[in-house]
Amino acid sequence: MIKDTIVDGFHNAPHRSLYHALGLTDEEQARPLIGVVCSYNEIVPGHTNLDKIAQAVKLGVAMAGGTPIMFPAITVCDGIAMGHTGMKYSLVTRDLIADSTEAMVKAHGFDGLVMIPNCDKNVPGLLMAAARLNIPTVFVSGGPMLAGRVNGKKRSLSSMFEAVGAYTAGKINEEQLIEFERKVCPTCGSCSGMYTANSMNCLTEVLGMGLRGNGTIPAVYSARIELAKHAGMQVMELVKKNIRPRDIMTAAAIKNAITADMALGCSTNSMLHLPAIANECGVPFDLDEVNAISEKTPNLCHLAPAGPTYMEDLNEAGGVHAVLKELEALNLLDTSVMTCTGKTMKENLVGVENLDEEVIRKPENAFGKTGGIAVLKGNLAPDGCVVKRAAVAPEMLVHEGPAKVFESEEECISAIYAGKIVKGDVVVIRNEGPAGGPGMREMLSPTSAIAGMGLDKDVALITDGRFSGATRGASIGHVSPEAVSGGVIAYVKNGDIISIDIPNYSIKLNVSDEELAKRKAEMPIKKKEVSGYLKRYAAQVSSADKGAIINK
Repeated sequence: MIKDTIVDGFHNAPHRSLYHALGLTDEEQARPLIGVVCSYNEIVPGHTNLDKIAQAVKLGVAMAGGTPIMFPAITVCDGIAMGHTGMKYSLVTRDLIADSTEAMVKAHGFDGLVMIPNCDKNVPGLLMAAARLNIPTVFVSGGPMLAGRVNGKKRSLSSMFEAVGAYTAGKINEEQLIEFERKVCPTCGSCSGMYTANSMNCLTEVLGMGLRGNGTIPAVYSARIELAKHAGMQVMELVKKNIRPRDIMTAAAIKNAITADMALGCSTNSMLHLPAIANECGVPFDLDEVNAISEKTPNLCHLAPAGPTYMEDLNEAGGVHAVLKELEALNLLDTSVMTCTGKTMKENLVGVENLDEEVIRKPENAFGKTGGIAVLKGNLAPDGCVVKRAAVAPEMLVHEGPAKVFESEEECISAIYAGKIVKGDVVVIRNEGPAGGPGMREMLSPTSAIAGMGLDKDVALITDGRFSGATRGASIGHVSPEAVSGGVIAYVKNGDIISIDIPNYSIKLNVSDEELAKRKAEMPIKKKEVSGYLKRYAAQVSSADKGAIINK
């Protein structure tokens, strides 16, 4: 225990004096010291309730005989950062969160940790820190937002972005747009569809790092407070049994997470975050294995934006564990893995039931025989690119059309709103990758504008950046290598024909090797001038197919 090196003995009297300055009694100093890593702030809707979650965690820790000490972690709201330079600072925070948490824990010494994340990069950042630090840890998220209601239908943030496109196209008026604005985000919490935040909170549960309900209990439910108290109590059990994150997040657990990802229809951003988490766990991650897992994993859920159901519906249907129960019946999981309950996944699934077969389909009635995400390869993306197959209209699974090339998200948005994108086009947005952006911006604005204008069944988008989990349509991101690294995407020209075949995992630029060689000699690589943290990040970050990790 940490008290052996920081608290006990005459030589540690200076440390004890500083603990007394905090108001910690001798009795509190004698107990296991539990770090409560709280991402509370007043700018991110998914985090405004985390102060209450933290207080509940602290009560749980104290009830179980520990001493809770809270310290903060940062986060960015992707929705607020969307569509402007702020989005360059979203993905990059994942490493800032992991690094700063490591620094706080190593500097002050804790016997265990309870991580309280909620939004997009905050969850994987803290999972990376947990793996790196490898002391007993439990996660409890802030929970998802309830769905809004407009005209009697459930709505979410993606509906809001699409409403902007519909307004631009003259399909709705200003009064209707304002109604969306007022109603789509009715409570605190992570946005209510299967976007990146909820994807990662669900996968935290699958990885074994969060208790049952972590991914789905709505933020405003009292059950979320109870869950937080149980998380505080449970970390004390892990300290007693010395069960650590790398005992839990094994190669088998990572594979389980990919499998559940396919069944749930998670955000494509999971294909950035799972490799990064695996890297911290010392577990190899092969992007090619994703398609192999997808081929045998049915897509059981169609949550927004892929379908009309929301996180609250998944919660009422039995949550993530009910999905795991269906996958267990198909022998698609390794249920022998250890979890933060101190029990195996198999033990945790005893008695679990699927309570709504429309929200969580039975395998024989699945939305698709294959998983929600596909990795495509070809001369345009020799190292791979990613698409949320579950959110692609059937008629767009195979598509061929002329490229319309843009050097930035802003340039593309202007063209969309000016009516320059037409049926059949393949929109290419480059120089938005991890190093080239830098920061690999998430682009919900162009995809939702196209969907709102009714073109999502006629137009494909391709980028070396990334798309939001709230995106639907043939939106293909993470093209690797990226443009700034000399990837083929840097040499696409307007009018080039691009062929997309999602069922066969193929993406091709229909230009000869000789012509590409000529273009590489004639077209210089474009690099953006940046400063500060972004400059350091751009110099160190890996390609998207490796998880956009900071190279060591």
